[in-house]
Amino acid sequence: QVHLVESGGGLVQAGGSLRLSCAASGSFFSLSVMGWYRQAPGKQRELVATITAGSTINYADSVKGRVTISRDNAKNTVYLQMNSLKPEDTAVYLCNAVAKLYYTSRTSSNYWGQGTQVTVSS
Repeated sequence: QVHLVESGGGLVQAGGSLRLSCAASGSFFSLSVMGWYRQAPGKQRELVATITAGSTINYADSVKGRVTISRDNAKNTVYLQMNSLKPEDTAVYLCNAVAKLYYTSRTSSNYWGQGTQVTVSS
């Protein structure tokens, strides 16, 4: 019941920047955590960054100092600002959300977007 749609991916030269957006829609009470993961060809899916509704943030070591995650709770949107991009950052970037669908829900559920391609050329 949570639909996540990513945007902002594309082709960028090494050293460049991109800003990814992920908008959540559907029927839900809250989005406790939103985050970004990525998967490159031949690689496991890996965490990039997460942010809670209270703005607690975690970054993967590989992107610390180059990436900033933020969210607009009023818009149910999470952003990923990526700077100093490297060819190694090339991957499909996937939006993730942990959502409580109802106030009375005992548990939360995990949702994924379709992904947006980021390609960094050398």
